[in-house]
Amino acid sequence: MAALAALVLSFAFSFGALAQTASRSLRGAITAINGNTLTVKTDTGESHQVTVAADTDLKRIEPGQTSLSGAAAITLSDLAVGDRILVRGLDAAATADPLQPKQIVAIKAADMAQKQEKDLADWQKRGIAGLVKSVDAANGAITVSTGAGPTAKTLVVKTTKATVLKRYAAGTVRFDQAQPAPIDAIHEGDQLRARGEKNADGTEIAAEEVVSGSFRNVSGTILAVDAAASTVTLKDLTTKKQVTIHIGPDAQMHRIPDQMAQFIAARLKGTTPASAGAAGGQRSAGSGAGAGSGGGRGAGAAGGDPQQFLNRTPVIQIKDLQKGQAVMVVATDAAGSSGDVNAIMLLAGVEPLLEAPAARDLLSNWSMGGGGGEAAAGTQ
Repeated sequence: MAALAALVLSFAFSFGALAQTASRSLRGAITAINGNTLTVKTDTGESHQVTVAADTDLKRIEPGQTSLSGAAAITLSDLAVGDRILVRGLDAAATADPLQPKQIVAIKAADMAQKQEKDLADWQKRGIAGLVKSVDAANGAITVSTGAGPTAKTLVVKTTKATVLKRYAAGTVRFDQAQPAPIDAIHEGDQLRARGEKNADGTEIAAEEVVSGSFRNVSGTILAVDAAASTVTLKDLTTKKQVTIHIGPDAQMHRIPDQMAQFIAARLKGTTPASAGAAGGQRSAGSGAGAGSGGGRGAGAAGGDPQQFLNRTPVIQIKDLQKGQAVMVVATDAAGSSGDVNAIMLLAGVEPLLEAPAARDLLSNWSMGGGGGEAAAGTQ
């Protein structure tokens, strides 16, 4: 769930407003340039060849720009692989490649990266993530619990008509797939991430953007791993039933280092053993944790920004998992199956955490860091 995907949504809005004036258009990313022919992978997954003729009008806009009033004229040599483009003015009767547009509007990859970095920093500074406790739709107020164990606290997310409200599509926390949804679509127990201005004591946030979703938490011991089928079979520690976890390409998989897991577990229990505290302190000194991370890694994991914590843990693959290991999973129910789920996030190395009752809430807070997570954190 890459942060770049979060930016695609804002670009889709930019291009969407422009595309409405064309009889036929397509938008996507440039994957290759050969002479005056562009290879474009569209947002729907198709690949097309596009010819840039001498009379093709080429424009460049900034991320988030919705009109051509401030667009700059560019040439073919200004385009590069990775740039996102809107191809406009296509002949509706011409379906075979190469396509010959009247106009191409581009957003440069470098501009996207710069906006991504800026927005990620802003989400880390002004964003919160947690579980919904209650929703007052009439007054635009959402009560959310954040953190876990001794670091848990409650705050109110204040929304207005200007607040951008979105909800994750089933089976994903990719922000580019989130859809506009009213406040009454948010329910108790949902996971939510918001960005805006906090009051002085941190009990309220005037939200500019809110993304929410309903997910399922599963903790258990691995019974079997099928790397070829991208599935992991667990024994759910709560229900004692067998659950099959499907690991899709967008699923996040991380392993928490042993000492870090012990330190987090101790914090969740309200204690800090000397060995765990020393380990946490050593990591904190070299981690470069930013504002809002809660201090060191352990502190950030238990009560600070969830994405900052996840970014510091090793990424793993399904082949790294073994029978008998304990994992914590955030997932959605798989369509057409009573026992299968689709993983949003899987965390290994969690044996110490399973002994802490507050770990379930902690996992819920972490899950939004991955695609609001990273996805939410990278929004426009």
